[in-house]
Amino acid sequence: MRAIFLLGISFTLLPIFVHAADTPETIVAGLQAHNRALHIKDGWIRDPFIVLAPDGYYYLTGTTALPGDARERNDILNTGLGPQSIVGWKVRLWKSPDLIHWEYCGEPFSLKDGVWAEVQPQRFRQVPESAWRLWAPELHWLGNRWALVHTSPSPVRASNLSLTEGPEIKGPWKNPMGEKIGHRHDPSLFRDDDGTWWLVWGATEIAPLKPDFSDFAQQPIKIGPTEPDGTLGTMGHEGCFIKKFGRKYVLFGTGWSTRQMRKGSYNLYYATADRIEGPYSVRRFVGRFLGHGTLFQDKAGHWWCTAFYNANVPPLSREEARGKDLSETAQTINPQGVTIVPIFIKTLPDGDVFIRAKDPDYANPGPDELQQFDYWEPQE
Repeated sequence: MRAIFLLGISFTLLPIFVHAADTPETIVAGLQAHNRALHIKDGWIRDPFIVLAPDGYYYLTGTTALPGDARERNDILNTGLGPQSIVGWKVRLWKSPDLIHWEYCGEPFSLKDGVWAEVQPQRFRQVPESAWRLWAPELHWLGNRWALVHTSPSPVRASNLSLTEGPEIKGPWKNPMGEKIGHRHDPSLFRDDDGTWWLVWGATEIAPLKPDFSDFAQQPIKIGPTEPDGTLGTMGHEGCFIKKFGRKYVLFGTGWSTRQMRKGSYNLYYATADRIEGPYSVRRFVGRFLGHGTLFQDKAGHWWCTAFYNANVPPLSREEARGKDLSETAQTINPQGVTIVPIFIKTLPDGDVFIRAKDPDYANPGPDELQQFDYWEPQE
């Protein structure tokens, strides 16, 4: 046992805080029912990203510790923030045929593979490796190879957009944008119906990419939900990405329920538009505790959102969190590891799209939510 101090409060770390993944039987039943959150993998991770690849495997990555870092087990509630951050500088990768059994695929990419190690080698020499950080990697299938995007605060505050040479997720990596990628917080990629790839970052800027990914095809523009007074609003502050359902572009983004950093619940929101450039609708609610989650579709066609532990205190039980004002500090019901939450998506008669978490403990905001949203009763 070990005592830790968070916000002046002492907690004793007991084995109860190391949450094992759900049993295979539970996950099999849950995937079929598509009505409850499932804890599919343990281990320290933030910003988990899952993609179903053409080879039939689900690939998982995210913000992780370095391989072999003992803190992944003995400092399970590390927030990943500040000087004691557990975050490393390599992309770690797992694959699974069924979202149950995960095979470790090693570390196919590190900051040394990006453009900044080449153009600013002095920074990589000056800053100790213990202070290097690689955040929020995503993998996108381009049709014949993979693109990887991520953000980094150190040793160079910048991002990478890197491409594999072929269909396997491995080096050598090419960095076609070079230094033009700059710093793009939480970059994501979206492929439009005409084949154009767009880079999405911040909260929120977007720009189309040239076919060879060597540069932007036009200047970035800002997009976001429309405020009640008609002005351009923000989804939150990070974790933005775009999907398209039917004729509607859907912009997703992450924010704290209180709109104050690390106070309340870390939630996912969305807005819809007829054009990728907008204008977008008012901001709507996807789910509580789903901040910086990303949507993926399973082999049965069901939609899920990834979720993870992001709090300043140990995770609450579902019962403790129901109806509770969480504004005192950052709080969640997600255990450490990867959780997936079922998502309801419906195209409405007018062509608009309704999106909401199906698990009752994620489906509606708590009393600490600053914006008001309609209550929704989860349904099939």
